[in-house]
Amino acid sequence: MSRSFLGLDTRLGYMVARLRKIDLPSVIERAQEVSREHGKWSPAVVIDMFWQATFHDVGFQDYVDYDFAILNRAERDTMMTHPLSNAYSYRFDAPEQRVIFYDKWEFDRVFSEHLRRDWMLLDEDNLDELKAFASRHEVMITKQQAGRSGAAIHRYFASDVEDWAAFQHDLLERGERLIEENIVQHPDIAAVCPGTVNSTRVAAFFDGEKTHILAVAQKFGRGQVADQMDFGGFYTMLDPDTGKALGPGYDSHGHVHEHHPDTGYRIADFQLPMFDEVVAFIDTVARHVPEVQYVGWDVSVTENGPVLIEGNWATGVYENKPSVLGVRTGHRPRYQKAMGF
Repeated sequence: MSRSFLGLDTRLGYMVARLRKIDLPSVIERAQEVSREHGKWSPAVVIDMFWQATFHDVGFQDYVDYDFAILNRAERDTMMTHPLSNAYSYRFDAPEQRVIFYDKWEFDRVFSEHLRRDWMLLDEDNLDELKAFASRHEVMITKQQAGRSGAAIHRYFASDVEDWAAFQHDLLERGERLIEENIVQHPDIAAVCPGTVNSTRVAAFFDGEKTHILAVAQKFGRGQVADQMDFGGFYTMLDPDTGKALGPGYDSHGHVHEHHPDTGYRIADFQLPMFDEVVAFIDTVARHVPEVQYVGWDVSVTENGPVLIEGNWATGVYENKPSVLGVRTGHRPRYQKAMGF
């Protein structure tokens, strides 16, 4: 039996396993969305989605988000996808060090010097420390130990607290032990959305000597504590060499934003301030735990330079959307070059 046949057999087995577990109505709904948007026959889209998932490591939502239905094979091969990113994470991020990146409390301890803001860990015996922290910082950001998509992050105002002992008790009950000083972002970023810290996601790879910038996405919020899509946020891709927006904003729910809905700011006009400083900062933080080579870093730019929000070892993918940006190729070649593929 040939190696290629074995490979095909393995792939077909994978496809059968996926079919058994998959939420088929959800896939069909995605295919119908693609059909409406791009004028494609939905049964053909369903077949193509499964083919791409099985043989080309393309997630179903990747297929929708990055307009695979209108791309040719060569263009599709330039797009980064979540299955590929996940495989890279497991290959290049040391298992014993990953806990630093999904434990938000441990992350602040290890990367404390790069946070560039005040923080504390709450316990039952440091009520006075909590009061002192609040006297210095009117806006407090709390974080639970784990959680994704902003679900573990909360915002409080010191002036709203009447009973500090009760406040401490409630935070501990909910597991909100990590308390951070709120970030005051650069005015050029606040001009887009002043009510949310609009973070920049920088996917980077440290090869042991050099830090490679793979892709840069600028996220924008809607006034909530977090800028993730679950909070109504969206993003646009930035040129990874200049920090200039490539076009309008978009999300995974089919929404396109030429302008920010709340401020009217034209997203395509955005230029990340201090971009050279951001690149240098990423190089510094990427060397801090060098065993974790592939990370999606979330940073915020302030008037005094970039500050670190968090690092994601199993980072999600932010990629060009051709129908919005007019760019029909993605960032996979940058990943492959940096990682030696």
